[in-house]
Order: sequence, then structure tokens, then C-alpha cells
Amino acid sequence: MSLTIHQDIDTLVESKQFLSFILAGDEYATDILKVQEIRDWTSTTLVPNSPTYIEGVLNLRGEIIPIINLRTRFGLPDLPDKKNRIVIVLNIVSDQKRRLMGLLVDAFSETYDIPLEKIKSAPNNISVIDDDFISGLTTVDEKMVILLDVDELMNSNELSTDCSAATA
Repeated sequence: MSLTIHQDIDTLVESKQFLSFILAGDEYATDILKVQEIRDWTSTTLVPNSPTYIEGVLNLRGEIIPIINLRTRFGLPDLPDKKNRIVIVLNIVSDQKRRLMGLLVDAFSETYDIPLEKIKSAPNNISVIDDDFISGLTTVDEKMVILLDVDELMNSNELSTDCSAATA
């Protein structure tokens, strides 16, 4: 875990940086240290028999990465036009190995430096998202931001290392 420490005269505050994005009107965020890059949407190569939320694979500087449509993954209605959407390329740790995976989201939002004390546990069944994928909730400028555990999300079920090797 990477922490930023802010030191004022009388206080010591630990914080963590997050990159946030918009999905179906809600704001989500992930640990900024997991983010490799942000890219504009480009067409992918479809992989037969892959789960419906896998848009396909993309060759990124010689590495084949699966692109996960987060709207479809979370059971939200998909947008027919993907050209204005973005892909967040993430460094995921799976079985002690690093691999790149992409998340197709609606838009980039902000980067936040969030004090750890402001991150709260999410109540169970708060969202259509599996509770295991939510690492916490926080409020920034009076809006709720859902913090995602992308390692857990990208290592679940069909996205485990063994299965992704078959689709890539």
C-alpha cells in the first residue's frame, strides 16, 4: 500500500491516491498505483465463447490484454456508442504474477488524495456490484465515491489467470 503523509504543525494524516471514473452516472475509484495508463476506446478483437462482459482483446505494445466492459460486468445497460468512452489499463496481481487488463468505462473523472480515516466500509448489498469488489466508500465534495478492489474484481470467476490465458 502506498501512503501519502501530510504533516501539518499539529497533525499527521495518512492518505491514499485514487483515480476516479464515471460509470452510468456514478463515480467509482481505484488505487492510482494500479493504473498503467488511460486510453481512448479503440476496437478490440473479439474472442469466441468469452463471457459477454469481455469486449475482446487489445495488443498494447506487444502484450495482449483483455478489455472488460464494466457496465456489462455490473449488469448495467450498455451504451451502443463506445467511441467517447475510455479504457483504464490496470496492473493486476494474480497468483503472484503481474498482468495488464483494461476496464471500459464511461469517462475519466478526477484523481483524489483521500485521507484513510475518510474511507468507510460499505454496507452489505449496497449495490449491484458484488460486495467483494468494493473496498470502501468515501465522500468527496459532498458526492459519494465507490472504491473498487480491482485485484479482486479482475481475479474473480472467469477472469482468473487460467481462464484469461485461454481467452487471450
